[in-house]
Amino acid sequence: MPLDFDPTRPIYLQIIEAVKKRTVQGIYQAGGPLPSVREMAKETGVNPNTMSRAYMELEREGFITTRRGEGSSITKSAKRIDRERRTLARAARDRFVAEIRDLALSRDQIDDLLREILEEVTL
Repeated sequence: MPLDFDPTRPIYLQIIEAVKKRTVQGIYQAGGPLPSVREMAKETGVNPNTMSRAYMELEREGFITTRRGEGSSITKSAKRIDRERRTLARAARDRFVAEIRDLALSRDQIDDLLREILEEVTL
């Protein structure tokens, strides 16, 4: 999971977002295993303590489960994963809306842009 970290945000939060995004994309399967903390830390180039913090937060949120000797796995709950998909989509929408507002586009320009977006995402 090569990641480009944003230096203005805590790394463990960015790891949490990446795990969630990869899950809703189907890269990590519901109920499927995650790499160990050490493997994931090595893969991403972060300190194992940082990775452990991300895993602990994901577990606290109920997005992953960890069993001693078995490792960590993604939740089996399709509802939980779908809820995360909607949360990620809303966050993307909010960022998009903020950027579009800054551009001061006309209603017609926004309508054209939204049509283009709809064509691109439904191909």
